[in-house]
Amino acid sequence: MDDTARSVWLATTTMPRYEPASGDLTADVVVIGAGLVGLSTALMLADDGADVIVLEAHGVGARTSGHTTGKVTSQHGAIYTELVHRHGRNKAALYAAANEAAMLQITSLVEALAIECELTTAPSYAYSTDPGRLDSLKREVATAADLGLAATLAGQNEVGVPGAAAGVRFSEQLYLHPAKYLVGLAAAFEERGGRIYDRTRVVDVDSTSDEVVVRTEAGATVTAGHAVMATLSPLGVTGGFFARVRPRRSSGIAVRLPVPAPAGMAITVDDPVRSTRPWPGGGPNGLIVVGSGPATTSPGDADSNAQADTGANEEALLNWVRSTWDTGPITAEYSWSAHDYSTPDLLPYVGSVPGSDRVLVATGLNKWGLTQGTIAAEILSDQIAGHANPYVDLYSSTRIGGPAAVAELIKGNLSVGKDFATGHAKRLTGGADHLEPGDGGLLDHEGATVGAYRDASGELHLVKPVCTHLGCALTWNRADTTWDCSCHGSRFTPDGGVLDGPATKPLQRPE
Repeated sequence: MDDTARSVWLATTTMPRYEPASGDLTADVVVIGAGLVGLSTALMLADDGADVIVLEAHGVGARTSGHTTGKVTSQHGAIYTELVHRHGRNKAALYAAANEAAMLQITSLVEALAIECELTTAPSYAYSTDPGRLDSLKREVATAADLGLAATLAGQNEVGVPGAAAGVRFSEQLYLHPAKYLVGLAAAFEERGGRIYDRTRVVDVDSTSDEVVVRTEAGATVTAGHAVMATLSPLGVTGGFFARVRPRRSSGIAVRLPVPAPAGMAITVDDPVRSTRPWPGGGPNGLIVVGSGPATTSPGDADSNAQADTGANEEALLNWVRSTWDTGPITAEYSWSAHDYSTPDLLPYVGSVPGSDRVLVATGLNKWGLTQGTIAAEILSDQIAGHANPYVDLYSSTRIGGPAAVAELIKGNLSVGKDFATGHAKRLTGGADHLEPGDGGLLDHEGATVGAYRDASGELHLVKPVCTHLGCALTWNRADTTWDCSCHGSRFTPDGGVLDGPATKPLQRPE
C-alpha cells in the first residue's frame, strides 16, 4: 500500500528522509514516532537543552499526521455541552483553555521558525441541517461562551454550506498545510542537534528505575533516560491502553467545486459527520472534505467476513459534495484515509504509563490531533523536564473516568471478547485462482482460511489473517490494500508488514 501518495498534503510536499538507526545509541530522551506529537515533543525538549533521538517506522508524517484535515481549532464539533455534563464546568473550561493555548503555540512556532505552511485564520462552524436541533446548538453557544470561547449562533447563510439550518460559530480559528508544518518542525529540531532516524521500527521498550532501552526491528538500540511513545496507539500492551481506546476511521477527499468554496471551516453535528475546510492548492474553488467512519473495523464485520472498504467512504463523500452543491459529475483529485483513537470520556490520555515514570504516552486524541497533539507535547516535555503544566491532571494517562466512561469501556471490550470467540469461525469460499491482480481477501486455501493478495505483477501473497498483537481477526481493506485489525486498530501491508500499531510484529505466513 502506498497510502501517502494519495494524501493531498504528502503529495504536494517534499518530505525529508533520514538514515535508519543502527548500532547502540544513547540520548536523554528517545521519541518513538515522527508525527505531530513526536516532532513537537522532541522540539520542545531540545529547546530545553535535552539530547533527543526520534525513531520513525516509516517517514516523517507518513501516517495519520500526514493525513489530517489540517484544522487548528478549539471547536471540536459541539463538544462543550457534553464536556460540562461529564466533567463539570471547571474541567470543560480547562479543556477550552488548553486548545486555545495550543492554537497560540502553533501560531508562535510558525512565526518564530518561519514555517511556510499556509497558516490561515478563518471562522469555524459546527452546524446541523436539521432545524429541530436549533435548541441544542443554542445551548452549545451559551456553554462555550460561558467557558470563555468566542462562540455565537450562526444562521444558514453565514455557515456557507448549502442546507445548513444553523451553526455554532467560533471566530479566529486556523487551518494549515500539515505536511509543510511537520517539515518545519523536523528542520528546527535538527538545527538544535536533534537526531531523526526513519525506516526504524521499534519492537520493544524496556524500562527500569534508572533508564529505558528501546530495541528496533533491525537490532539497533537506544538507551535513554525517558521514552515517549508518540505512536497513535502505544506499542504492544503498554499500560493496557489498547483496551481503553477505540480506533476510528476517517476518509478525505480534495475537490474543486464549480463555485467558490466556503471561506470558513465547518463540521456537522449530524450523522454521518462531514468536515470541510478550504483547499488553497485547489484555488478559490478548492475544498477539503473529511468524513468520519466507523471503528477501523467492527468485530461483527469479522464474523460475517465483511471487508472494510474506504473506497466506499470516499464515494459517499463525493456523493455528499454532489448533492450539497448540486454539482453533477465531480471527481476527487486526491483521496486518502486515516485513523485515530477515541476515549470513552472524550479526553486524551497523556503522561507516564502506569508503573513507569520513564515511559510516557499520548493517545486518544479523538481526531483533533493538531491542537490536542500540541497540548500533549507540552505536557510530555514538561513532565520530563520537571516543569509544572496546568493540563496534566485533565489529560492524566492513569485516570479511568466516570460511570459513563467505564460503561463504554466495558461495552467495547465485550465486543473485543466476542471477536476472540467467533472472529475466526467462518471462511470465504473460492480459491486463490479467483483473485485478480490488485485483489485481496479471506480465502479457503489448501483447507485453511488465509489472507491472500495478488499484486500487480500477479504474485500471490499469503498471510495468516490473525493480528500479531492479541490474536484478533483481520479484515481486508480493498481501497487501502491493508489488513486491518477488528479489535485494536493495527494495520498491515498486503504481505504482512506492520503499518500501524499497537502490533509490533509482522503477520505470520501459512504453514
